[in-house]
Amino acid sequence: MIRRTLAITRKEIIHIIRDPRSLAMMFMIPVIYLVLFGYTATTDIEHLPTAVLDQDRTSQSRELVDAYRASNYFDILFYVRSEEEIGKLIDQGQAKAGMIIPASYGKNLTTENQASIAFVIDGSMPTVAMTALSAAHTVAQAQSTALIERVYGLNIEDQPGVDVRPRVWYNPDMKSANFMIPGVMAMILQIQATIFTALSIAREKEEGTIEQLIATPLRSMELIVGKVTPYVVISLFNLIEVLLIGVFWFGVPVNGSVLLLLTLGVLALLVSLGIGLFNSTIANTQQEAILLTFFLMLPFIFLSGFFFPLEALPHVLQIISYLIPLRYLLVITRGIILKGVGLDILWDQALALALFAIVILTLAASRFRKRL
Repeated sequence: MIRRTLAITRKEIIHIIRDPRSLAMMFMIPVIYLVLFGYTATTDIEHLPTAVLDQDRTSQSRELVDAYRASNYFDILFYVRSEEEIGKLIDQGQAKAGMIIPASYGKNLTTENQASIAFVIDGSMPTVAMTALSAAHTVAQAQSTALIERVYGLNIEDQPGVDVRPRVWYNPDMKSANFMIPGVMAMILQIQATIFTALSIAREKEEGTIEQLIATPLRSMELIVGKVTPYVVISLFNLIEVLLIGVFWFGVPVNGSVLLLLTLGVLALLVSLGIGLFNSTIANTQQEAILLTFFLMLPFIFLSGFFFPLEALPHVLQIISYLIPLRYLLVITRGIILKGVGLDILWDQALALALFAIVILTLAASRFRKRL
């Protein structure tokens, strides 16, 4: 049995080596995904292009503009003369925010000890708008505090009130890369292993070599194990590759056990291989296998919590998400890498993956027959 399985594994390795473009894709796709998501899938908004309409032109208004510039959230790139110019800049996409300082700003600060400004934000991208809105309020509050301390000679910290001192655990700097990169690792394990496993069987059908395998004394399980073994090794290598790049290039800290991560990664691989094998029993060509895999993977990604928090989904979709294996894998990778938790916390996620692996591999094996 072992000799026959190793023979199929050797045959599959030869297939992979003889197709250098596919081999290069297997190793380059994870790196490309990681770089793209690491740099582009971020909600860390800084240096937002901002236009300023300063109708006051006093030292107080200039001090306010300087406070916004110093925050690093806003880059003051445009000084305009009318609100219409702000609207035009935002419509053209050259500015994402606009600050309007009325002519009475400095006078109101002096006589009434308070003044108002208008802050226009481009809401076409809600994530950017929410961050900009929060930053605008933060800078305004800091400037108000500074004015109170200067005008009244008071130290705000000595005044009665509630002092909130928040602490952010696991990701103190709230870097998006620390959240996205563990997710990319899970996605690569899920998608890549599924695609290449489905292609390996579909290729045999498409090229007509499946008949030659049928004529051999191979059992179905020996054929399955022999075909998928190279992709298990490649997927584990890619997981380590992505983990190293995430740590040394993007500075993502690994707070938990790497050994536990790899062990549960193998469990997740069994799920992916089962899905790939199941798809290969349906598809007759490699093109059909790719289309079917992407048809399944897109809902997997959007219903797993990879991009959007599950709590934000409608209740019906939250229930459906429990049928998505990637959901549990994301909890595992982010839990181990960011939180440093162990199997005592993640046992239920690991159990869910184990159940998925058993069910999906059983279905795939039952459909896979050593016949045309």
